[in-house]
Amino acid sequence: MSILITGPAGFIGFHLSKKLLESNESIIGLDNVNDYYSVSLKRDRLTILKQYDNFTFYEKDLCDLESLKQIFEKHDIKKVVNLAAQAGVRYSITHPFVYQKSNLEGFLNIIETAKNAKVENFLYASSSSVYGNNKKLPFSVKDSVDHPISLYAATKKANELIAHNYSHLFDLNCSGFRFFTVYGPYGRPDMALFIFTKKILAGEPIDVYNHGNMKRDFTYVDDIVSGLTSSLATPLKYEVFNLGNHKSENLMDFIHHIENNLGKKAKINFMPIQPGDVPETYADIDSSREKLGYFPSTNIEVGIKNFVEWYKNYYKI
Repeated sequence: MSILITGPAGFIGFHLSKKLLESNESIIGLDNVNDYYSVSLKRDRLTILKQYDNFTFYEKDLCDLESLKQIFEKHDIKKVVNLAAQAGVRYSITHPFVYQKSNLEGFLNIIETAKNAKVENFLYASSSSVYGNNKKLPFSVKDSVDHPISLYAATKKANELIAHNYSHLFDLNCSGFRFFTVYGPYGRPDMALFIFTKKILAGEPIDVYNHGNMKRDFTYVDDIVSGLTSSLATPLKYEVFNLGNHKSENLMDFIHHIENNLGKKAKINFMPIQPGDVPETYADIDSSREKLGYFPSTNIEVGIKNFVEWYKNYYKI
């Protein structure tokens, strides 16, 4: 039996695949390796995964329904983790149709194919962005999320609704995950930690939005992986979980930790808040603790140190 992971060339998909491969799981990976950010970084992640004999990779797009069907016919796939998606709140404002293809058409293709294959468990990535301008903190999975403020968030909310429909109609076990600002080694170059580290080292100014009055529930990638692996072993009829650190960190403190690890001060441009952005995120993880045994354990001091060490080694600094 195999686990299909879509998006193994991506940040979270890479770390989850590697963890499961080390546990001797048979992993089928599917990724279109698009150029939203550095293709070379994605290829380097895949190079690591391809060293495992229990990893089979297909460079395919979720919108290619026929290829998707063929993969399911060729392999005995019993579990699916759909992490492939077009990411990014701000990019969705300028490139809306990319999100329509990847996050709506692609999602429908994978869940329909999984349903037809009678998989035991279907996991998928949602996002903390679905909470929009929710004023109640911490964000709870019981809160209304009917007012997304970006197209990206709207597509993730749509994924949750589609999954609910498939669970209800076809008895498909579905669990969705609202990730909260994931960071760590091999992270995404479009995320703040990566951008700040690169620019501080280069002596370039960093843009800090809402004049620095931002707070985020930063979640280390290993903690995210622990939640996903627990859910893989715990099929549930229909659930949506928050995977966060259950701690809202001040962005300026986050920047100071980067400075301390780099031994270099940042030059800061304070900017107004951007369209589609929110001033604070903070995850209520009570349900994740209760049903998945999810207990994040990595604080930002350790997490940022690990990232900076990886960054310096990867870019030979």
